[in-house]
Amino acid sequence: MGSATGRTRTTRIPRTVLALLAVAGAVLPGTAARADDAKRADDGERLLFRIRDERVGESSGLAVSPTHKGIVYTHNDSGNGPQVYAIGPDGRTRATFTIGNAEARDWEGIAASTDRATGRGVLWIADIGDNLADGGGRGWPDVSVYKVVEPRTMEDATLRAVRYRFRYADGPRNAEGVMVDPRTGRLYVVSKEFSGGVYAAPAKLRTDKVNVLRRVGPAPVMATDAAYAPDGSSFVIRTYFSASVYRSPGKLIAHVTMPPLRQAESIAYTRDGTALLTGSEGKDSPVYRVPLPAAARPAPSPSPSRASARPRAVAASNGATAGDGVLGVPMPVLWVTVALGAIGIIGFIAYRTGR
Repeated sequence: MGSATGRTRTTRIPRTVLALLAVAGAVLPGTAARADDAKRADDGERLLFRIRDERVGESSGLAVSPTHKGIVYTHNDSGNGPQVYAIGPDGRTRATFTIGNAEARDWEGIAASTDRATGRGVLWIADIGDNLADGGGRGWPDVSVYKVVEPRTMEDATLRAVRYRFRYADGPRNAEGVMVDPRTGRLYVVSKEFSGGVYAAPAKLRTDKVNVLRRVGPAPVMATDAAYAPDGSSFVIRTYFSASVYRSPGKLIAHVTMPPLRQAESIAYTRDGTALLTGSEGKDSPVYRVPLPAAARPAPSPSPSRASARPRAVAASNGATAGDGVLGVPMPVLWVTVALGAIGIIGFIAYRTGR
């Protein structure tokens, strides 16, 4: 959450405003967390680590490295330099990357993807905060997202980025969420508003012109971050109070209850897609792992033995296959039923005969 100018420190949200947002989150669609949707499949959320680096006072985004195991990237909010911090599993900084040709006006989010052609990791750093934006004449004429190839080694370095400039088709917006669909490579921005939206970038980004972001769906109230699942099957949008998982824009799968945080600003998927990582602003800020409900987890890939098994029989006209029994009743159940029926008939005949 940045300042109006992008040069001063973040102004904390008053408790009364947070309380009102909590009420709004409880009554508006797509923001309330239902207990049945948030049921965990394992032992629940847990603290992974705390960010130990004193330079990271306003962690405003999280991205899990696609190539370096155990590495999570973060960055500061406005008023800080253009640095990305590679954090290890113990919360300590493994490397600091300075983006030499980037401006850190109001960095609000970071996403990671994999270049299919090279297999290299790619970081997308979103300078998209705009507290003056009102969807009309106020706000920045354009915002930027910086694309950086992930370094092969965890050593301090100065990197160069490709800068893409964007404007919204429906006027300037304040935004804090950025995500990339791993299947298509398309970039999305999620606005932070009471009537927020998911905005899609063009399929092919241009550096010689301003790219146009177009609204493709709604977003929960005051979204603070977003991320795509590693397999592209879903994406998550974080708010100050909970998270919502979607199959596609507007297609809700589940709500996920989040741990209470000082100022929840970031979210990312684990590398296996079965859980979420979420963090907060502030010194020594925590990063939690929150398991996803079963409905929001990626579908398991077929095992090689299953994939190579002999195909099942052709489906009958009622939709059942030869191995499914009759009218959808499995064959073992059907045979047990027939056997019990036969025993009952024999017993009834013996009873009648003996009278």
